[in-house]
Amino acid sequence: MLIPALAVALVTTAVPGHFDQPQDGFAHERTTLRQSNPYWAGLDPEPINAALRRLHDFTKSQANGKPLYAGAVTLYVHDGKIVTHDRTGYAVLYEDAQTQLPEEERVPMSKDTIFDLASISKLFTSIAVMQQVEQGRVGIDERVATYLPEFGVNGKENITVKQLLTHTSGLEPFIPLWKLYPDVPSRIKAVMDVKPKSTPGTTYVYSDLNLITLGEIVLEVSGKRLDQAVRDGITGPLGMKDTGYNPKAKDRTAATEFQSSPPRGIVRGEVHDENAWSLGGVAGHAGVFGTARDLAVLGQTILNGGTYNGRRILTEHSVELMLTNFNQQFPDNAHGLGFELDQRWYMGALSGPGTAGHTGYTGTSFVVDKASRSIAVLLTNRVHPSRDWGSVNPARRVAADGLANALAVKAHGRQWRATTSGGTLVAERPVEVFVDVDKGDKLTVQHWNGTDWQDARTITTTGRRWVAVEPVKSRFVHTKAGQYNGRGVYVHARGEVTADGWSAARR
Repeated sequence: MLIPALAVALVTTAVPGHFDQPQDGFAHERTTLRQSNPYWAGLDPEPINAALRRLHDFTKSQANGKPLYAGAVTLYVHDGKIVTHDRTGYAVLYEDAQTQLPEEERVPMSKDTIFDLASISKLFTSIAVMQQVEQGRVGIDERVATYLPEFGVNGKENITVKQLLTHTSGLEPFIPLWKLYPDVPSRIKAVMDVKPKSTPGTTYVYSDLNLITLGEIVLEVSGKRLDQAVRDGITGPLGMKDTGYNPKAKDRTAATEFQSSPPRGIVRGEVHDENAWSLGGVAGHAGVFGTARDLAVLGQTILNGGTYNGRRILTEHSVELMLTNFNQQFPDNAHGLGFELDQRWYMGALSGPGTAGHTGYTGTSFVVDKASRSIAVLLTNRVHPSRDWGSVNPARRVAADGLANALAVKAHGRQWRATTSGGTLVAERPVEVFVDVDKGDKLTVQHWNGTDWQDARTITTTGRRWVAVEPVKSRFVHTKAGQYNGRGVYVHARGEVTADGWSAARR
């Protein structure tokens, strides 16, 4: 007697894509972005189209009567091929906290709209720091006070550069510098003087102060202000002409919030983050503006191991460090030297141990999946006109899932799949299993002993690899418990398969 399945799909034809064998190492260093489409990239277009439809719908009123965002730009890359570059909604829609502009005064979103990237700026700061490491000016395990003696007070004497990069310094998340201190020098001094909230190295606390401090290290050891270091070391060499601090092309920028305190009105062309604004628009934690296309260039540079179009900005070793999890003692907060890792809450079904990225408070999301050599960029102005209208996380997952589900798991012949719900399958021949599930989900492999089913193996995740199951009569029970969805469970037989030997229970 089979356990009733919640949702089982028995697929009889293979679908396009080559994600059944995830890639190891970096992409070829000569890989550059080129315009393409899902078909020519070997992707299934329907999940992409479905995701784009949902992302367009988020510009409409949601359950709370507000849109999730005024507008968005979505860009997908696979193997260097730009398979999607889409825009929806408006770059400027409101004139104050509630009132929409007349139709003729609104600014439609365009593919090259420049967004306030918010905390994605932290990646630029981290790369700038790693460049100083490569030049021998900074040591990852060195104390911050070695470079900034004024930082080494009030219990911060032994905080290391690595702890700043991985958010394990113990510093609090935020200080309202713009409100409490009168000028830039006093605001920087406040960060240098702050006392840790917890013992350094014992907790993970995401903190803007870590990156403000790292920006000061770059200035101290290189003699360059952070914006110059980023321009000279990252955006200039990579040809990211629309990326930088304090954008000059303000008429191309997406508007953000209507702010009354401080009294800035609708913010456009200036950094939304109040602290970065109070530091002149250049800070380690926020301030970078850019386009989806430029972010994709940065993503491909990471996939290539630090080089793009003949210009190397990091060694492969440095990139590996940025993508290595140094926070294993904090399993829900995997973090490399700059990049967040394996965060399903916004990386969705693209998430995995080798998936890196970052988000931004203004509504931005940047995901680089090394295993599939793919990039998903979602840029929105979700704080326009108010930061209080809701979380953009559902849209972030939709964007990532759209690309992930287009990277079809290729099976030759008959294939069983269980994804967003549980399911049960019985097979009487050798099979292989691809498992990519959320935390809490599991696939139980049971073998038939002649009279009863006995648990033989439990699979939670395989790091996106096929796992062989012995040639006996087996039952596969997929149990869904996690909050998010991965690629799901795929089971297919090795060699030619007919309907004989397969049975799937359905409710």
